[in-house]
Amino acid sequence: MSIDLTVGARIRALRHDRGLSLETVATQSGLSIGFVSQVERGLSSPSLKVLTAIGDVLGVGLGGLFGPPPAEGTVVMRRAERPKLNLWRSGITKQLLSPAGDGGLSLFLVTLEPGASTGDEFYTHAGEEAGTVLEGGMALTVDAESWTLAAGDGFRFASRRPHRFANPSAESQAVVLWINCVIGR
Repeated sequence: MSIDLTVGARIRALRHDRGLSLETVATQSGLSIGFVSQVERGLSSPSLKVLTAIGDVLGVGLGGLFGPPPAEGTVVMRRAERPKLNLWRSGITKQLLSPAGDGGLSLFLVTLEPGASTGDEFYTHAGEEAGTVLEGGMALTVDAESWTLAAGDGFRFASRRPHRFANPSAESQAVVLWINCVIGR
């Protein structure tokens, strides 16, 4: 099953579990009903901004959209079992390194192809995030301040602060170990 179908099915299941209509999710996330429906059916590859907006409405972090929560007590995520979200339009791939859940802490390996970007628009979501650039470089903007990070540089900020990121290189990819923590549930 493609990751778009998997994520879409997970969004639909979470929406049903919470007793929310398509209209409610669409309104609260600032999206159209038709678009949310397409995402749920795996017919659209949503951006990171769209997924985080839907995740906020559903009360889960991005990691919670990769699949159902693991069995109680699950501790290990094997390399062969890692779900991967390929945001091909933006050139960003997020691979979940920790067991999926309905929130809390999620660990990702984020790969940004040369020139990849979350776009010109800022986005916000619930929680906090931190990370370390493992390879290449990354441009990070939080509020009105921008930084260029190189391998070994780290960051941390509240996810409610408007942010965006990109790989400024035209030749090499960037790899970032990224942690998202949805807090305040």
